[in-house]
Amino acid sequence: MNTMKKKALMRLAANVRMDIVTEVYSASSGHPGGSLSIADVLAYLYKYVLRVDPKNPDDPDRDRFVLSKGHTAPALYAILAESGFIPKEDLKTFRHIDSYLQGHPDMKHTPGCDMTSGSLGLGLSAAAGMALGAKHQGKDFRVYVVCGDGELAEGQIWEASMFSAHYKLDNLCVFVDWNGLQIDGRIVDVMNSTPIDEKFAAFGWHVQVIDGHDFDQIEKAVKSAQATKGKPSVIIMKTTKGKGVSFMENQVSWHGAAPNAEQYAQAMAELNAALASIDE
Repeated sequence: MNTMKKKALMRLAANVRMDIVTEVYSASSGHPGGSLSIADVLAYLYKYVLRVDPKNPDDPDRDRFVLSKGHTAPALYAILAESGFIPKEDLKTFRHIDSYLQGHPDMKHTPGCDMTSGSLGLGLSAAAGMALGAKHQGKDFRVYVVCGDGELAEGQIWEASMFSAHYKLDNLCVFVDWNGLQIDGRIVDVMNSTPIDEKFAAFGWHVQVIDGHDFDQIEKAVKSAQATKGKPSVIIMKTTKGKGVSFMENQVSWHGAAPNAEQYAQAMAELNAALASIDE
């Protein structure tokens, strides 16, 4: 990946992270930790991969994106705003009583949202259905999904995984946000799903493990997934919960908490400094 492309992605991801923090602060509630950890992959997908058009968000031939871990809706709304699907000023209405930007994605009211999600495990099943539907209809759109590592404790994930492999859904690509933390603590302590890669491989998936904050690795993995035939792909991303905000990084307490005014100011200062440093 050339320097110009990488810097464009870094800028977009930095803005997405600022949007996330602003949303959660404005709502005085939300899930910043797992939203910040997926900012990089969302930046790459929406800028260079997904065939979507904010002027025609319901195009039947568009690629689909499903945020299976729906509690990280701030990340989805942020990238939709940065991509032109929704007004950026609306992000400050996140979780407000009359806002269409609910605490979890709502496909009926949010342009660019392809699936309502929140009940963990549901999103992957819906995405698998979309991918199979594309096969039956002879359409070439692809379906991309982000799941959480804590979400892998849901049995529905593995039913959908078996289904996807059985039907050879090579138009389905899943990203697992492996930040190692969930609401109750470390994944390995709460419900150990490791080795994640071996489990998906046993179900018949094309498996890759990458650094989820490295754009070169993200791009290489996505291209490999697109080139794989006859089986679904999973990209297991090693990430940092709370990425980009020093006091949130790797802290389980920031799974579902909102910053106060002082913390918000510090977070935005850090993210603005990171943005400014990109072109230094």
